[in-house]
Amino acid sequence: MKRAAGVLLPVFSLPSPYGIGCLDSEAYRFLDFLSAAGQSYWQILPLHPTSYGDSPYQSYSTFAGNPLLISLDDFIANGWLTRGECNEAHLQTSPDTVDYGHQYQHRYPLLRRAFENAKAHPDPDLSSFLDITPWLSDYALFMALKNAHGGASWQNWSPELRHRQPAAIQKAREDLREEIDFQIFLQYHFHRQWLALKAYANENHIKIIGDIPIYVAYDSADVWVHPELFCLDENKQPHAVAGCPPDGFSPDGQVWGNPLYDWPTHAATGYSWWLRRLDHACTLYDVVRIDHFRGFDAYFSIPYGHTSAKSGHWEAGPGMDFFDTVTRTLGQREIIAEDLGFMTSSVRRLVKDSGFPGMRVLQFGFDARDTGGTGEHLPHNYPNHCVAYTGTHDNQTLASWLQTITDEERDWVRGYLKDNFTPSHLLPRCLISLLFQSPANLCIVPMQDWLGLDDRARINTPSTQAGNWRWRMSAGSASPALAQEMNLVTRMYGRAPQPEGE
Repeated sequence: MKRAAGVLLPVFSLPSPYGIGCLDSEAYRFLDFLSAAGQSYWQILPLHPTSYGDSPYQSYSTFAGNPLLISLDDFIANGWLTRGECNEAHLQTSPDTVDYGHQYQHRYPLLRRAFENAKAHPDPDLSSFLDITPWLSDYALFMALKNAHGGASWQNWSPELRHRQPAAIQKAREDLREEIDFQIFLQYHFHRQWLALKAYANENHIKIIGDIPIYVAYDSADVWVHPELFCLDENKQPHAVAGCPPDGFSPDGQVWGNPLYDWPTHAATGYSWWLRRLDHACTLYDVVRIDHFRGFDAYFSIPYGHTSAKSGHWEAGPGMDFFDTVTRTLGQREIIAEDLGFMTSSVRRLVKDSGFPGMRVLQFGFDARDTGGTGEHLPHNYPNHCVAYTGTHDNQTLASWLQTITDEERDWVRGYLKDNFTPSHLLPRCLISLLFQSPANLCIVPMQDWLGLDDRARINTPSTQAGNWRWRMSAGSASPALAQEMNLVTRMYGRAPQPEGE
């Protein structure tokens, strides 16, 4: 990996007149902006359908795309919707935030109308799409059943459907044929639009970094279709769930609630489900960031039903046996290991043995408890083989972080920068330049930090349920002037793409 730079911005955070960023002209315009800014990567968050809490890390499927991100303009161009119909739906409640409840209530009627109107002109490529998406049939049935049950979790369906008895499944496929076709329609057009956008990015020498959560949601097609791959009892209730132990930031730890993998069963199948999952992710993205990478070394198990992680314990994960299988079967893929948090020597060994670059986060470098200059998150200690961030989607923006750290930490930041004169509101720019000076091959900066925004633009606050995954960038923020400034800094530190032949 050569020295390069990129921007972190979720698709849902793009500007749009329809209430949520999507795969429309604004996405293409943002790629043009990144190209003009000398950036080589666009990092996004998971693209999957969101469920409880609107989090892209809690999805109904690890294979499906989020229908809310489908471009309505594309459907207008196809003649399946009119501009007036889209405007009359009043999808835009705020230009700055996503209102997911409003989107579900008002966007889906438009999507259904487009589906009905598209029936007059069947797409000949749909059958070939079904051939390359073996997961889609079960996912479409899952969503059709969920809608038929008023959104209830599959655990609350009838025993025949919960346990996927063949006669009940066949009857459901017959009774819900129209709804199943609607779900297939949505997935076909999501993937068609996304792959067209990705192709445009690649044509402009920009790679997409996508996130793959290590865990899947309990209320998902993944668990319903493959319960044998998870630690469930005879009633298909989890024995234990995922989370992380108490630490300095969370005295009770975190209970994520995701079912844990039955790793021996996965190993016995040659990790076939995981291989399909990773292969699919590598189709959607150029680079895959595996969230919570440490869970492959050891994962934290919390008894089901407990609201605190204090009663949890560590269990061994699959380790290098899994990644050796991945390389042997899928070949060399571009993967980033999210190795943040409590790292043991065995986790560090796994990251090293995998060969994947780990992560460094600038904000983590200036902890008042570690002033010896030896911290791995201080830029002068970065290895070449890593991806360095000012902050991730789980962090404060730089502007708010600088306001909320202690006076001692703020003095340390200025001392590290050798800068006691720059006004505070300009310090985020100085820290971005500091990051770009580091040895890290790749630097990623959240768009909010380039814009100098405070925590009103924060994407997620871990361990909180409300107000996350909502921020949207204002139209015009990705301006030519900002692109020029970003390009200058990127070129200054040798991170801009080199012209062909150089």
